[in-house]
Amino acid sequence: MKRNIFVISVIVAMFLSIGNATAQSKRYTVLFYNVENLFDTIQDPTIYDTEFIPSGVKQWNSAKYNKKLDNLEKLFYSVAQNNKAYPTVIGVSEVENRNVLEDIASLDKLLPANYQICHYDGPDARGVDVAFFYRPDQFQYEGSKSIKANIPGARENFRTRDLLTMWGKIDGEDFLFIVSHWPSRRGGQSASAYLREGLAAQIKGICDEARRQNPNIKVVVMGDFNDDPGDKSVSECLGAKLKKNKLKKGDMFNPFWQMHKDGYGTLVYNDLWNLFDNIVVSDNLANAPAGTLELWKPKKAEYYGHIFKPEFLFQKEGQYKGYPLRTYVGNNFQAGWSDHLPVYIYIVK
Repeated sequence: MKRNIFVISVIVAMFLSIGNATAQSKRYTVLFYNVENLFDTIQDPTIYDTEFIPSGVKQWNSAKYNKKLDNLEKLFYSVAQNNKAYPTVIGVSEVENRNVLEDIASLDKLLPANYQICHYDGPDARGVDVAFFYRPDQFQYEGSKSIKANIPGARENFRTRDLLTMWGKIDGEDFLFIVSHWPSRRGGQSASAYLREGLAAQIKGICDEARRQNPNIKVVVMGDFNDDPGDKSVSECLGAKLKKNKLKKGDMFNPFWQMHKDGYGTLVYNDLWNLFDNIVVSDNLANAPAGTLELWKPKKAEYYGHIFKPEFLFQKEGQYKGYPLRTYVGNNFQAGWSDHLPVYIYIVK
């Protein structure tokens, strides 16, 4: 106990000094991460979680769960160290319930951020949801809503993740955050494309309505899109454009599209990198009026989007050398993080 108090005291002291510097520059970090199958060890009879219980095929137990939490603590704290401040908003996907989110927020090295949780249980058949963590000292939460996916042509019993919206203020300016985990490519990319395109169009409608009601609100859409930036769902249905300097009113800008064109990605399939993890922003954040919060690129950075990729997140040997080090390959425990890499953006004034 004394050791934990000492560790937390050191972290608080370090980040208080960092926080003062950050407050002067008014830089805010927004991050998204697919944490890959973060289940607790207790069977829930309302969902299909039997893989992730001690008697299941993956023999998921407290030791493995705690290892996963330790990994997430190392990851999120490394992001904070790299950016010299805890992220303001973190969106996550593939979390089972509020209990696992509370376990993350309670990790020793994350306690100084005082992360609050925005989460609703959704209808996904496996029970995995999306959620937000937010720093109440930087994001003034005003409300949230979980919105059921409404996809034309989807079968009647189709169960996918809800859309999570959260709104409030950063530095006195209105923001709407949306986190989502789009339907997978199961059955093939082309055969399943209508599902992602329909969901993307629904999200665009939410953004447009928010801007209609409040033209000044700045919108950030993040998630695992299960499509690349150039795919129709993202580029056309969501309207997330490649060129920041060619945006029109109502457009969205994708800071990760040029990165993907240049060969970067956040997950690997058959030795090819995809960039499914995206954070896109409204035109009035990408090209913000003078004196207001705007999307920011550091002087030495090539892109407005960033992929966090320290060495510890990668497989070091074997068949999947160079891939993100995941929790399981099949039913073989790898003690890793996720099959995805985290992405983030900076917002500054």
